[in-house]
This record gives sequence, structure tokens and C-alpha cells, in this order.
Amino acid sequence: MALVTPLGIMKSAFFVGTFLLVSALSAQAQQEFSPASVERGVLLVASPSLGDPNFHQTVLLIIEHGRGGTVGLILNRPTNILLSEVLPDFTVLKRTPYRLFAGGPVNQAQLVLLFRLTQVLPDTRQIVDGIYVGTPRVLERIVTQPRPTESFRAFAGFAGWAPGQLEHEMLEGAWGILPSDVFNIFDKDPATLWLDSITRLQAPKSISIE
Repeated sequence: MALVTPLGIMKSAFFVGTFLLVSALSAQAQQEFSPASVERGVLLVASPSLGDPNFHQTVLLIIEHGRGGTVGLILNRPTNILLSEVLPDFTVLKRTPYRLFAGGPVNQAQLVLLFRLTQVLPDTRQIVDGIYVGTPRVLERIVTQPRPTESFRAFAGFAGWAPGQLEHEMLEGAWGILPSDVFNIFDKDPATLWLDSITRLQAPKSISIE
């Protein structure tokens, strides 16, 4: 019978622990770059190699995904347009600093309102826990009766993919996936969101900063 020393036990434990850690990171990386990970509520992070000017260095929130395709909102492209200019009939927005975000290249005349709410309200649809899309009626309530934990953003247009299109782009290495709760997307600085998202991705061989 072979003698097992304390040092041998320690080495075995080290190798087992290292193997489990590497396996966990590998599984996480596979999930972050797997087309099967696309679902409503995740963050879609553009690879540095993605040259499409519509999506260069962008982070999107997926607000719809299913048999009909995928819809997302670009989170890190604020414009210089005040929301009060877009909704001039909304008197509650006058002299407020809220700015419009460019949500994507599709139907840029359409306004999409994204909310962080503490409770479900009428005229809203949940995207993921605490995050909803809603109507201007919800916007009016948020502006006139603000609560500390509630917020919103307004987007002009959205991004859209036909069925299977986004999955194909992911297989080509164009996108990575992060859970929506990795950042507070309403408070996160849009100027640093993409770089911070790239840093959080766990597969440097798949997405690397050049």
C-alpha cells in the first residue's frame, strides 16, 4: 500500500481545486459566448472586432427573443437631444435634463421607454426582474412622483435580428453575453459601459481588447 503524505494530500487537493476552477470558468465562458444563452433580459456585448458602425463598441439589453427574432436596445449611445424636444406636449418634461438615447438602427422614429420600477404598474411589460418597457403614462408618473429607486430611459429606435441571425453572428464571435444584473444599467456611465462589459467577459481568447 502506498503511503499518502500530508504534502501529497495538499497537492491532490490543489490540483482538484484548480481543475474545478478551470472547469467552472470554461463553463461560464461557454455560456457567455453560446447562442443558446440569448434570452430576454441579458446584455449583448459587441466584440472589439465587430466593425458594423451601427454596433461598434455597443452594449444592448435584449427586450425580446423568440421564434419571431430578437429585439434589443443600445444602452450606451446617448444623444444631445432633450426628451422634452421629442415629447413637447408633455409639460412635465419642460426644463428637465432627460436626454434621448439612440436605441438602434431600426425604426428610429419610434420611441421606446425603459423603466426601473419597484412594482408592476399598468401599461408596462416586464423584461427582467425590476426592468420594464412602458407607455408615456408611466413616464409621467415617474417624473411627477419620483421614487429613489425608480428611473427610466427613452430610446429612439431599436436593434432587430431575424430568427437565427443573432445566433449566427455569435457563432462568428461578434457578440458576448452578460446577465442583466452585472451592472445597474440605469446608473452606469454609458461612456464606460462597453469597456467594463468587455472586462467582465471571461473568455479572453474569444474577445480580447486590441
